Amino acid sequence: MKTATSRQLTSPSTSNQPPSRWVLPVIVFAQFACTSLWFAGNAVIRDIQREWQLADSVLGPVTSAVQFGFIVGTLTVALLTIADRFSPSQVFFACALAGAVSNLGIYLIGGNFTSLLLLRFLTGFFLAGIYPVGMKIAADYHEKGLGLALGYLVGALVLGTAFPHLLRSMTASLAWQSVILLISGLAVLGGLLILWLVPDGPFRRKSSRLNARAAFAVFQGRAFRSAAFGYFGHMWELYAFWAFVPFLLNTYTDRHPEVSLNVPLLSFLIIGVGGPACVLGGYLANRIGSARTAFWALLISGICCLLSFALFTLPPWLFLPLLFIWGMAVVADSPQFSTLVAQSAPKESVGTALTIVTCVGFSITIISIQWLNALAAVIHPSLLFLVLAGGPAAGLLAMRRR
Repeated sequence: MKTATSRQLTSPSTSNQPPSRWVLPVIVFAQFACTSLWFAGNAVIRDIQREWQLADSVLGPVTSAVQFGFIVGTLTVALLTIADRFSPSQVFFACALAGAVSNLGIYLIGGNFTSLLLLRFLTGFFLAGIYPVGMKIAADYHEKGLGLALGYLVGALVLGTAFPHLLRSMTASLAWQSVILLISGLAVLGGLLILWLVPDGPFRRKSSRLNARAAFAVFQGRAFRSAAFGYFGHMWELYAFWAFVPFLLNTYTDRHPEVSLNVPLLSFLIIGVGGPACVLGGYLANRIGSARTAFWALLISGICCLLSFALFTLPPWLFLPLLFIWGMAVVADSPQFSTLVAQSAPKESVGTALTIVTCVGFSITIISIQWLNALAAVIHPSLLFLVLAGGPAAGLLAMRRR
């Protein structure tokens, strides 16, 4: 009797789980749907600027408000070990619902710069229970092949991040309020699918108590530090590049008035191409390993940073392909760094490890985004993105032994 009870406590039943082949697609779609909240404000920022009479310089603060909210959220989740002590699927659903409501607040109670920043901060805060918790759910279902699973998952994050730009491009005549409504509804749908179809995974190891020190204890391992610091270098570049893709395209058209570019559509495609790149990186990791895949992707994106000085002098047939290559390389390493973090962390602290590393990584994005935002007013655009090369260089240095 005692043995049977012990077995029930340590091996959760999978009788109520959907077929395993459906689990990853559901997680991927839900991740896409919920992370569409991330750049929802960026996609309609020009409309909001005109209607609320805001300054042209609000892009940086609005983007950083989401990042700062995400940082505070991930720090909270990590210190309270929420992803390891509570059902990840329930945490995901609750945060998807709260994030959708925060995003909807732009339409319902917005009207000035302060409320916009606060609502974007809250959206970022609740995204902390979506992105890293989604990776935790995937890790609970994939003891093997995690690199490929996270390739699909981060690919969904990329497409979700880019989706508001596509939606804005397809609905140019649609009021910005409708775009906000559609994205919030999509996030609710994603949360419900996780709650209904993805129960706790068979490889989940639940932490039984609060351990605030777990978020810092994970850094004691050398392999973990190598993966974490490689990820930090990658994050210096990633979101700054994403946030300034429309700036790159608009600056190019200003300098080449004979060239007409669909900026919202191209912004979606340049960011969104990173989604398939993450999946391809996952398959490559199955062959050569996550560490090598991450290293080469980080190297290529670093080279793109160095080549950025010549971007605005290139003809369109070279300018756009270089941006697409950059859009692929800049994020293809992300799921592999997360895989290395998850594999090198203690089993009972995987959720906390993923969350604290994500927290630090996104803290770095605020610095790089704000730095680019400030430098854009004082230096030539051809020099602006050279400052991003320091991130890949530091990440490659951290990964050199792997």
